[in-house]
Amino acid sequence: MPTLLIKNAHAVATFNDEGSELRDAYVFARDGVIESLGPSVDAPLTADEIIDASKCVVIPGLVNTHHHMYQTLTRAIPAVQDAELFTWLKGLYPIWARMTPDMIHASALTAMAELLLSGCTTSSDHLYLYPNGAKLDDTISAAQQMGMRFHAMRGSMSVGESAGGLPPDSVVENESAILKDSHRVVEQFHDANRYAMIRVGLAPCSPFSVSQDLMRQSATLARSFKGQGVRLHTHLAENDHDIAYSREKFNKTPTEYAEDLGWLGEDVWHAHCVKLDVHGIARFAATGTGVAHCPCSNMRLSSGIAPIRKLIDSGVRVGLGVDGSASNDGSHMLSEARQAMLLARVGRSLRPFGCDDGGRELSARDALRLATRGGASVLGRDDIGVIAPGMAADLALFRIDTLAMAGGAVHDPIAALMFCASPQAEYTIVNGRVVVREGQLTTLELQLHIERHNRMALQLVNGD
Repeated sequence: MPTLLIKNAHAVATFNDEGSELRDAYVFARDGVIESLGPSVDAPLTADEIIDASKCVVIPGLVNTHHHMYQTLTRAIPAVQDAELFTWLKGLYPIWARMTPDMIHASALTAMAELLLSGCTTSSDHLYLYPNGAKLDDTISAAQQMGMRFHAMRGSMSVGESAGGLPPDSVVENESAILKDSHRVVEQFHDANRYAMIRVGLAPCSPFSVSQDLMRQSATLARSFKGQGVRLHTHLAENDHDIAYSREKFNKTPTEYAEDLGWLGEDVWHAHCVKLDVHGIARFAATGTGVAHCPCSNMRLSSGIAPIRKLIDSGVRVGLGVDGSASNDGSHMLSEARQAMLLARVGRSLRPFGCDDGGRELSARDALRLATRGGASVLGRDDIGVIAPGMAADLALFRIDTLAMAGGAVHDPIAALMFCASPQAEYTIVNGRVVVREGQLTTLELQLHIERHNRMALQLVNGD
């Protein structure tokens, strides 16, 4: 079985229950699983692959809990650069309707490349439109090519404008076809085993693009795979328009709407949740429902600041998500964690003067914990997010002798990952395999791919 030794690490942040941080340490893995770690003097003498990490910080691979990878083709579209969520969606739906399977695949490669280079080893993707023969298979094949641990969410939209929904009828699907294909992709691709590289879940898009019946049937279908860990995901309580829509259409808050449909529980996580009220937070905590916090997207679309500290303190499982690359315009997971830390502090400053509950927002280590253990918990995984024996060998190494880290890593190399300008990973290791080596992808000819991706982006937006 192949072995990997990371030796002489300047620092190792394990994010175990004790928050252990090691100096001058090693991590040893066999067949994609961490076997031991500790002081460098105790390291094994040999391994199939040896990495000298004397100038590196080692952390668990970052975990991205929400993305729309196809959107990498429509970053910075001029017409919607200053739009809020609903206007932004209406401007982009007609463009996305022209996507092809090749475009879906290429856009996923781009998103995964950016994630891996930022130290992210596991990502969810919420693909909810399937024009021109596109399938969830197109993103799964991209993950297999890139060597990324992947949670592929079979999204869907079924309520078009003619039925009172937000998307145009051209990008919605028949609900029976959605459920049939949802069953197919779970049967074909979902791996319930420990250390699985591919898992599949069901993800009707949002309250304003699917019917209540599809929400219920999707939940029933996912839970029919008993003990297999087929999870449920959707958007919820993203902005004020979202709240108003739920009130007008269903006479419920988003949380009440979700709970009535069976969409609260340990097998469910919701993206954004910017506008969760006190009742919503309490119900999420009581039911074990998870949240994907997407700070960059929430700022880009003027959605607001999610109550992350309140969620965490209430016991809600919270992870981070970069969200779609047309609402974030980037897939840099370490940067997302930094933004979560900073935005939480801005939120605190917006409270009325003198209104101080004595609490704190996010520390650097809090933010990194959300990006590692938090994300693993949200995705229902107990095999990633921590550096410990028996955990998957998913690791990210960042150099401390770079310009970005100068003057910071010498004081606190772990916190410097958050406070200093977000660096790129020197090594990213997934399942014991090096997929980023010395800052370069090993699984994709990046420059050739970028050129192809840019040609597709122009073709898509110009309608060629």
